[in-house]
Amino acid sequence: MLFKKKIQDCIIIGSGPAGYSSAVYAARADMNPILFTGSQPGGQLTTTTSVDNYLGFYEGVNGNDLMNNCKKQAERFNTKIINQSVIHVILSNKKGGIHRVFLDKKKYLESRGLIVATGSRPKFLGINKEKKFMGLGISSCATCDGFFHKEKNVAVIGGGDTALEEANYLAKICQKVYIIVRKGYFKASKALQERILKKNNIDILFYSNVTEIIGYNFLEGIKIFNQKNKMNRTILISGLFLAIGHVPNTEIFKSKLDLDERGYIIVQKGETRTSKPGVFAAGDVQDPIYRQAITSAGTGCMAALDLEKYLSLCEEYEKI
Repeated sequence: MLFKKKIQDCIIIGSGPAGYSSAVYAARADMNPILFTGSQPGGQLTTTTSVDNYLGFYEGVNGNDLMNNCKKQAERFNTKIINQSVIHVILSNKKGGIHRVFLDKKKYLESRGLIVATGSRPKFLGINKEKKFMGLGISSCATCDGFFHKEKNVAVIGGGDTALEEANYLAKICQKVYIIVRKGYFKASKALQERILKKNNIDILFYSNVTEIIGYNFLEGIKIFNQKNKMNRTILISGLFLAIGHVPNTEIFKSKLDLDERGYIIVQKGETRTSKPGVFAAGDVQDPIYRQAITSAGTGCMAALDLEKYLSLCEEYEKI
């Protein structure tokens, strides 16, 4: 059973900054994009109460409002937005080939071009109130949300490069930063460790786990258990930053696209081209380093331009 017989030029999977940015550019290039929002319309920004570092909003903007504006802008140029998730794909290996995007076992769309903007999700500890307080004191991005805790006490969970980079950034603006490390050592580079050890306002808690999140409507503190001395401790903080890794939303692309060891889509350097012709990737799903709304929007633009060029080349090829 075919969902729609017409072969599309552009299907976009994902509705964060990368997805909507690619939709705006694709629509303005007359590619008539169809965008599938997925299970979290608007992406991770919808869990952020205020975004202060997105260019053009000098007073900041609510995360939901920002993504609603992006959606309206895409709709203004006649992007068709469908609030469904893609569950399966069949990707062509041929230049100019047709890709199939399935919404269930029988219903699918066909397209010459596909932009993957499914994003990533932070790893969680798995304790009560953790997800409830995302955007209400709990965050996975210090550069996004650290400013709201200026001159306050915060904590970072993790012992790798990302955790120490987050802690180093927070130490510049916060009164005190606790680094909570499950093991008795850091996994981060020696250079980062040395930089952290020089900070007077950083307190390192090795062999420690967060056992409880304190607060009613927002984060007020945490309870920590030290595995070495078997002691419990309560710390009052306004911000808790999870730096234990991210998981790219690439489950449906395993064995379909080239992924790195962490599951991120591999793209050509300086481009958004993937291992399959006509398939492009934008945003956090192909970016384990920056993970910012503005960089995601930038690669969304790139993906649409790359797809436009690809379709033009396919047309020239067919004329030969």
